[in-house]
Amino acid sequence: MGEVEQLVMDYIWTHGPSTSEVCREGLAAARPMKDSTIRTVLRRLEEKGFLTHETQGRTFIYKASDARQNVAVRAVKAIIGRFCGGSAEQLVLGMVDNAVLNRRQLERLARKVSDRKISEKTASERTTAGKKEE
Repeated sequence: MGEVEQLVMDYIWTHGPSTSEVCREGLAAARPMKDSTIRTVLRRLEEKGFLTHETQGRTFIYKASDARQNVAVRAVKAIIGRFCGGSAEQLVLGMVDNAVLNRRQLERLARKVSDRKISEKTASERTTAGKKEE
């Protein structure tokens, strides 16, 4: 995703479904664009699968196809596949080696992962118990 496309996606993720005009006006202070330019950017984002649109009369209303976090996860997966041989661990080690993540952040992430595993196990046990009662 290019810089201008990223600005447009950030706007739509923040403000919700938008027309090209609303989006262009919302970005005018940061990045002035002609009407034809914003329409081209929106169309390209839709072609790439980042946006969809609905039509109200003759007006296109664009909305994000997926949440920002989900798009970020897909991008990271692509990076892991391309540069780290498919190893998420190699990516994390590289982030530690290059001071992107520190020990405290890693510990916090480890706790969050552990908490998720516990909550998933509890939910699974409740589902299994519910089936046994039937």
